[in-house]
Amino acid sequence: MYEFTKRTFDILSSAIALIILSPLLIPVIIGLKLTGEGEIWYFQERVGYKNRRFNIFKFATMLKGSSKMPGGFITTKKDPRTTPMGGFLRKSKINELPQLINILIGDMSVVGPRPVMPQSFEAYPEDIRAVIYNVKPGLTGIGSIIFRDEEELITRVKERGGDIWDFYKNTIYPFKGRLEQWYQQHHSFLTDMKLIVLTAWVIVSPNSQLMYKWFKDLPERPF
Repeated sequence: MYEFTKRTFDILSSAIALIILSPLLIPVIIGLKLTGEGEIWYFQERVGYKNRRFNIFKFATMLKGSSKMPGGFITTKKDPRTTPMGGFLRKSKINELPQLINILIGDMSVVGPRPVMPQSFEAYPEDIRAVIYNVKPGLTGIGSIIFRDEEELITRVKERGGDIWDFYKNTIYPFKGRLEQWYQQHHSFLTDMKLIVLTAWVIVSPNSQLMYKWFKDLPERPF
């Protein structure tokens, strides 16, 4: 019953959101076409449900071939590879809105673990890789809420001369894995609704710790 309710909610919410947001999405599409390299869409392979691969929809915010430039596929705050509109779209998370299409067609859900690139998936501990996508990946989720400052974290590591990939592999991904294990142990329609509300709330109040008041047994971020 939960899975049917979740899928019904995904279809209805993504379709309604695409219609409501069209006055925002259409100007963004026009702006992208007229600025930077004129690219609107960016498609990237991600790991999804039951570890199957799919192409995620995003607005283009980076220069073509940026993954082959210094920095690779890891993006830092004020990354020089971003397009003129890219910085704003990334900071506001508007670049993620085309994933509503992925939700509508069934690749993703509104709530779930964020889908990652195959390279990043391999950085998860083996026990996490075995279970993290036993649920559909989501537009938002507990990992996205706790790590809403991820770009700032890795930017600080870079500024200190640290190894960004090592930080991901040995610090961020193991803890993100614990968060997603927590989600699978507690997933329900009520949990999903709370996570949607928290996603909106932390945009308004980035330093809020409300999630730890709502979910008493949530693993607390150690850094």
